[in-house]
Amino acid sequence: MRSNLFSFSAIPPTIKWLLIANGIGFLFIIYDQSPVVMHFALWPLGHFPVAGSDQTVGFEPWQLVSYAFLHANVSHLFFNMFGLWMFGRVLEQVWGSYRFILYYAVCIVGAGITQLLVVSFVETGMVVPTIGASGGVFGILLAFGMMFPDARVMLLIPPIPMKAKYFVIGYGVLELFFGVTGTFSGVAHFAHLGGMVFGFVLLMIWRRQGRLRN
Repeated sequence: MRSNLFSFSAIPPTIKWLLIANGIGFLFIIYDQSPVVMHFALWPLGHFPVAGSDQTVGFEPWQLVSYAFLHANVSHLFFNMFGLWMFGRVLEQVWGSYRFILYYAVCIVGAGITQLLVVSFVETGMVVPTIGASGGVFGILLAFGMMFPDARVMLLIPPIPMKAKYFVIGYGVLELFFGVTGTFSGVAHFAHLGGMVFGFVLLMIWRRQGRLRN
């Protein structure tokens, strides 16, 4: 039973391809970081000069998707992909591949839009890009908590078991607190919240249509 649970062949197809795509994105970062980040990370609105070059960087529409397939380091990639696998595989099995990828896409685009608005109109200071699948993963976490509120989940650090609904509420409150107070600067807290908010809206639409679980 345990070997089937953790075998690569047991992973639903969309989750499998997302894991592969994120792995390829990370390899691109390793191979030649500068042009990949310049063109495919999520940049604020406007155009900004690149130091020591006559080039500029700035927002392009495709970055609302491409940023989610880039990660800064191995731990960033691992924890996002672990969350995607841990919670996303259950949702894909319930929804099917098409609805799962639609939900995930809404979450990463919604997270990107939220982060874009925050860094373009609220935050000031050095211009930095946003990368990572965290917004999509937080949306998946929200969906799991709403659909399986009493399921037991285990925190990694510290290893404490709790019900999924409390896990989701706790993470959401922490992200809001960190975002408002500026705690852990360098982390896209509002993107995480944006992924959850856009995911919640889609879940409510599906619930009203009677399509949340089928």
